Amino acid sequence: MIPRCVSALVKRSLGSQRLNRTVETSGFMFSCITNSTSSTRSIDCYSLCGDHPSSSGSRTYTTSCASLPEARTQENPTSDMLVDSFGRLHTYLRISLTERCNLRCQYCMPADGVELTPNSQLLSRGEIVRLANLFVSSGVDKIRLTGGEPTIRKDIEDICLHLSNLKGLKTLAMTTNGIVLGKKLRLLGKILKIFVPAKFELMTRRKGYERVLESINKAVELGFNPVKVNCVVMRGVNDDEICDFVELTKDKPINVRFIEFMPFDGNVWNVKKLVPYAEMLDRVRQRFGHVERIRDKSTETAKNFMIDGHCGTVSFITSMTEHFCAGCNRLRILADGNFKVCLFGPSEVSLRDPLRAGVDDLGLKEIIGAAVKRKKAAHAGMFDIAKTTNRPMIHIGG
Repeated sequence: MIPRCVSALVKRSLGSQRLNRTVETSGFMFSCITNSTSSTRSIDCYSLCGDHPSSSGSRTYTTSCASLPEARTQENPTSDMLVDSFGRLHTYLRISLTERCNLRCQYCMPADGVELTPNSQLLSRGEIVRLANLFVSSGVDKIRLTGGEPTIRKDIEDICLHLSNLKGLKTLAMTTNGIVLGKKLRLLGKILKIFVPAKFELMTRRKGYERVLESINKAVELGFNPVKVNCVVMRGVNDDEICDFVELTKDKPINVRFIEFMPFDGNVWNVKKLVPYAEMLDRVRQRFGHVERIRDKSTETAKNFMIDGHCGTVSFITSMTEHFCAGCNRLRILADGNFKVCLFGPSEVSLRDPLRAGVDDLGLKEIIGAAVKRKKAAHAGMFDIAKTTNRPMIHIGG
């Protein structure tokens, strides 16, 4: 299904143009996985970004399915609906397609599992597309599909195809753990050898280590640049592998993104497990020498660095020790249709219920705009977040 989707989109919109693509592998999982396998955005084999080595011209293709024709990437007028009371414009929407996942990573999933929302209460394909169109027509230009694990949803191909046709959408991305993606793409790439399968299974509570690594290698082989590998770092678990992950960037266009351990319901967060950004960066500098900061956009969530002699890059997502709330441009729709303006905030507003009650687009925009206006200037800080009831990450969307 995934290959068919990619093939159709590429044939339809590539032509003689150069295709700029983005895929993300989930870091924690990879991180996790990698930790031996920490893959949140990588496998987070959640997200891969890259340039297709073909012709000239530029397009946006993200994750497994999205190559957007120029005619559809014209900007839409920005609606006040997307501007909060602090003047932040939100142009990035993350949509969770499912609460289900084929891994059980410690970071996302409580040891005893989670209660799943009945299928009838999850957003349908038509509802997802309608809400996405509402946001894009109001000024959102980037959508990332998350989960759960989005590739296990049976209508993932149709969802990608419909979203790729939205006028004004510049980037369609997906975060995946790489398990199903690798199988569907019949990956044959050389498997990376720096990870320990036993640790992968300890952290994810499932098998699949080889398939995840094959997915990452295949993404590199297909020309995605960079391939993003997200690694959630936990002291005493995988912090001894930070420099091993950096080695991945030596000869491949991989962006390894180290993520500070964040508290969510059921992941047994403890500040003693948190490895601060400053400590991680110091370890990298001690091992690799000169590390140069890259100039980041104001809405960038990561602090990005180049290392002399390395093809790829290294990044740090510092949500706990140096938050980036002032430049936040993200909004989230959960699989059950709840709207969330802050990853760490407990407040949610249902969009599914008014949608099914027949509320028109204008009414939905009023609900969305009111929620955005209530967004706070910053999250409460890691210690208060740890004491606040919030959903498990598996419900929110990686």
